[in-house]
Amino acid sequence: MKKIIVSLFFLGILVAAGCKLNSAAESEDKQREGEWVSLFNGKDINDWMVKIHHHAFGENYGNTFRVKDSIIQVRYDQYGDFNDQFGHLYYKTPYTYYHLKLEYRFVGELQKGAPSYTLRNSGVMFHSQDPRTMPKEQDWPISVEMQFLGGLGDGKPRPTGNMCSPGTEVVFKGKIADSHCLNSTSKTYDGDQWVHAELIVLGDSLITHIIEGDTVLQYAKPQIGGDVANGYDPKIKVDGTLLKSGYIALQSEGQPVDFRHIEIKDLSSIYKKHEQ
Repeated sequence: MKKIIVSLFFLGILVAAGCKLNSAAESEDKQREGEWVSLFNGKDINDWMVKIHHHAFGENYGNTFRVKDSIIQVRYDQYGDFNDQFGHLYYKTPYTYYHLKLEYRFVGELQKGAPSYTLRNSGVMFHSQDPRTMPKEQDWPISVEMQFLGGLGDGKPRPTGNMCSPGTEVVFKGKIADSHCLNSTSKTYDGDQWVHAELIVLGDSLITHIIEGDTVLQYAKPQIGGDVANGYDPKIKVDGTLLKSGYIALQSEGQPVDFRHIEIKDLSSIYKKHEQ
């Protein structure tokens, strides 16, 4: 009888412990659904993938993307002539519904041979195709870009947080935008100051650009279409296909730039529940 009582006692302890573990796990999952998660560990880019024009997937030509002082640096000191070697650093996981935030700053001089329009110009690509589907000679990923521009110190306005659309199109003010890029309403940021940018992506629905806490641009229904991207596999570019998800990538196009504090809040569970 004593053995039975002791066995039941320990069984009760195990059940209670199991319930606590399950409760803790459920609580942790719920917390993860709405918490900010860092995409960059501040030490390396092992969780990221590289694709640079003229080079095979995975080749970080010239150590273009590197880490120093908890910053992802984009540099060209091993390049020589730029030679249209547009590059992108992709986070390993695709996302659908999310809130992304990061900080960027422009540093140094435009690399020799880089197009003039890339002066103090970079960005973050999203809803991008998988870089492993890009041929060696594809220049831009089929994606949507939150474009970052720096002021040129000439007193002229140069907004940042704009939208550009390599191989894609978006709906702006009720119709397909008739230009490759849409300007935001942000102010101009000169010099090498850090700028805080946020991007809220709701699948193939609404996209919101935020700069320094201000909403500066909104549009909807990102989809494959248009031109600008070149050298892609035709099977990938099916015009009219709505873009519900894709990869996030930091851009390299000739201007040295730094990125830090790259964080994401996954909103998938919230919107899946809303759709049910």
